Amino acid sequence: MIKRTNLFFLLVLSILFTFISCEKEPGCMDPAAFNYNPEAKKDDGSCIPVVLGCVDALAMNYNLLANTSDGSCLFAYNVAQGTWNINPDCEDYTIPVIGTTVSLNDQLPESIYVQQGDGIDGLFIDIDGTQISGTIDYDGNVLVPSQTISIDMGFGPMDIDVSGSGFISSENSGNMNLTYSFDIDLLPTFPISESLDCSITLTR
Repeated sequence: MIKRTNLFFLLVLSILFTFISCEKEPGCMDPAAFNYNPEAKKDDGSCIPVVLGCVDALAMNYNLLANTSDGSCLFAYNVAQGTWNINPDCEDYTIPVIGTTVSLNDQLPESIYVQQGDGIDGLFIDIDGTQISGTIDYDGNVLVPSQTISIDMGFGPMDIDVSGSGFISSENSGNMNLTYSFDIDLLPTFPISESLDCSITLTR
């Protein structure tokens, strides 16, 4: 009787094991889906369609909905470098006493050149031979800290403090907003402090 019971028990275990091993594994069975499971034997409706785009959160064009990289990621630091055409819209400056008006627009070149600068986010902005240092973050925001440069505003080279900010919005467009501050020595020991705002559109 005991032998029959053991035999019956082993038979039940064998059948149960066979049933379990033959049970179909659920999953996504669509090879074109993002979460395709080649081991799945039963479609459970879980398939997620492939959405192509930039999947790097540090890129300018990061796509929150994308789940598969299409190699389109653009990084602000790389995009900012190179030659940009500029369209300046700067305030004119009328020199006190003599009444002569100087246009900073006329003193700026048609293009600027941006190259790698110091640090992981540093840039050098070359404006007609004059280098202005700046930084750019992952989102394309440009910061130009206050610094002294030499520039000719129409009456000879002079030291000018420049500072500002900007934004690189794409591979082909951006903008810069700079403030030029300087002193005019019309009378000895009586300098006049002035500043001009300059809005610059960048294109390629």
